[in-house]
Amino acid sequence: MPLRQNALVRPRRLTALALAAVGSLLALAVPDSATAAPAHPARAKIAATPRADAAQTPLSPARRTALIRSAQSEAAGTAQRIGLGAKEKLVVKDVIRDADGTTHTRYERTYAGLPVLGGDLVVHDDSGRTTVTKANAAQLSVPSLSPKITTAGATAKALTASKQDQVRGAKVADASRLVVWAGTGKPVLAWETVVEGVQRDGTPSELQVVTDAATGKQLLAAEKVHTGTGTGQYVGTVPLGTTPSGPTYQLADPDRAGHRTYDLGQGTSGTGTLFTDDNDVWGDGLPSNRQTAGVDVAFGAAATWDFYKEAYGRNGIRNDGVAAYSRAHYGSNYVNAFWQDSCFCMTYGDGSGNTHPLTALDVAAHEMSHGVTAATAGLVYSGESGGLNEATSDIFAAAVEFHANLAADPGDYLVGEKIDINGDGTPLRYMDKPSKDGSSRDSWSSTLGSVDVHYSSGPANHFFYLLSEGSGAKTVNGVSYDSPTYDGQAVSGIGIENAAAIWYRALTTYMTSTTNYSGARTATLAAAADLFGAYSPTYLAVADAWAAINVGNRIALGVNVAPVADQISGVNQVVSLQLDAYTTNTGASLTYEATGLPDGLTISPDGLISGTPTTLGTGDITIKVTDSTGATASVTFSWQIAYVYANASRVDIPDNGAAVESPVTITGRDGNASATTKVYVNIVHTYRGDLTVDLVGPDGTVYSLLNRSGGSADNVDQTFTVDASTQPLNGTWKLRVQDRASIDVGYIARWQLTP
Repeated sequence: MPLRQNALVRPRRLTALALAAVGSLLALAVPDSATAAPAHPARAKIAATPRADAAQTPLSPARRTALIRSAQSEAAGTAQRIGLGAKEKLVVKDVIRDADGTTHTRYERTYAGLPVLGGDLVVHDDSGRTTVTKANAAQLSVPSLSPKITTAGATAKALTASKQDQVRGAKVADASRLVVWAGTGKPVLAWETVVEGVQRDGTPSELQVVTDAATGKQLLAAEKVHTGTGTGQYVGTVPLGTTPSGPTYQLADPDRAGHRTYDLGQGTSGTGTLFTDDNDVWGDGLPSNRQTAGVDVAFGAAATWDFYKEAYGRNGIRNDGVAAYSRAHYGSNYVNAFWQDSCFCMTYGDGSGNTHPLTALDVAAHEMSHGVTAATAGLVYSGESGGLNEATSDIFAAAVEFHANLAADPGDYLVGEKIDINGDGTPLRYMDKPSKDGSSRDSWSSTLGSVDVHYSSGPANHFFYLLSEGSGAKTVNGVSYDSPTYDGQAVSGIGIENAAAIWYRALTTYMTSTTNYSGARTATLAAAADLFGAYSPTYLAVADAWAAINVGNRIALGVNVAPVADQISGVNQVVSLQLDAYTTNTGASLTYEATGLPDGLTISPDGLISGTPTTLGTGDITIKVTDSTGATASVTFSWQIAYVYANASRVDIPDNGAAVESPVTITGRDGNASATTKVYVNIVHTYRGDLTVDLVGPDGTVYSLLNRSGGSADNVDQTFTVDASTQPLNGTWKLRVQDRASIDVGYIARWQLTP
């Protein structure tokens, strides 16, 4: 993204404006009020080495191409193997192979030949075991492939969106294309339109607009341009990769796939002129020398290439051995920089007065890392996923700085500190306490997705700083930090190399286009388990750092027992309840004890409670779990043994059709049901807001349990309480379910009645 405050930075007087897919460094927003818990004393760092068998195997371009072709040839079988529908097809985007042979294949999807936006998924194959990470878990189905909104209508909607984003000279790049939108909620038929133009600060715009093809509703408006020997202004004197050409030298790097650096000469289009020099000594550190910016730019590209290759074996931004190119001296007084995936290039402005170019090392690494994100998880540039997209670029910008280890620009956790956009010597962003910039958030909240992505990146930046260095006051490379935590507890750092390795594996292996903050926690914990072992000190530090920004809970040392919901079981009916516990003590085994179990039930050594309860009643059950080191933990819950009647026969629910019923029949009982009759319902159905669910008593009385509530959430797994005291116990009771909207389908899996 560009570097401005619409990219890296944005003018403070403006209201929040989300940028689309050109990445820049700046953003436009009004400062938010931000509060945080006090800082904490520093803790010692956790030292660990990633497991060798989890490292990604470096692939030559030819080998990577061969793996992609092989995966594509097997795509139809893979689609069937992972349970996709007949109209769905997989298109391979990338293949990663770990040292132990595990493969992670990233796919895009089509439906009836249409691209599915938000339909991406990753298939993980490990020694015959297959798991899948999906951007959207909803069943992929649309009722019609005939749009009600015309192409012209979609184009008009997109142009309106570009006006709202203040894009100048807006024009539609190509005709709108029909797609299936699965980015959020249930999939719908949609139009995708790309509008080209110029953003308010002079950054090129490629605004991706997605419009519901049935209603005309705007589903997405995301910017696709992401704004983000020689002597440079910022990097000092550094070695450069250059190529002889007759009596001169070209700024074309033979060691990094021929990466080329151009002088745009204050132009705003084309590639400009390739930098050349007659003696292979470039720049003098002053902005008046045009080569100086070229040195910063070329070195930034080289340092970013080297970091990804040396740290992770990645062969270029797309991992295909192909170099991007860079353009310096863009426009006049242009205060930003940006990555543009469509040209696979980086572009830098010269800043205010054309004397403060935005060519610092962290700017280059930030912008080019947008390219890495686009080539891997493809995080959508809006909402929480947009904040994670921005944070990913800040995270790897810091990692590149530390990896390059320049005397002129030592590694730090500040963003854009060298370029002095604000003219007061302050950075654009602070990773240790993001709210110091006046707009970014320190911690997650339910409103985070509505904040501009440059500010919603704050919690993830804060997570990364805490994971790298830990909480509390400290000085790193001469910069003082004092990082707070949301939960008031200290965090131990694991070092920036290990923290970046975890984020990289999560990004490339587990994240998808729609990953949010909760999903990022899941992805980084999976990555930490791969690299350092589940429940290792490093793994626990990841959980601690997320809890410190209000995402998830910390994991206690020693034995942990998952909470157990209060139970209701039928007298003389078979019971099977598996308890879930683990220990953070490596290699320790667990034993289970239970007190207060209902008559007829026992607990096995591995935590399975089973048997047939024989006596009516309610009591408290305590489970104690002990590991072989002597560590223990307990959990208590209640267990009611009652008359319970259930039906576990599957009943399919037709799409937008007639109601279906599932019966249970009670005989041999006297009197009426209770005023606190319990009805447990388990329905598998995407978009539960389509459903009405009723209990029908023996005399035909209808009790409403669910009336199209829950919106786009999936499934019903819930216990309802109704006053059924006027109903006789004996007779046939029915669960009645009706789907009252199109597209999503499902079935009644089980329901039970405790009258």
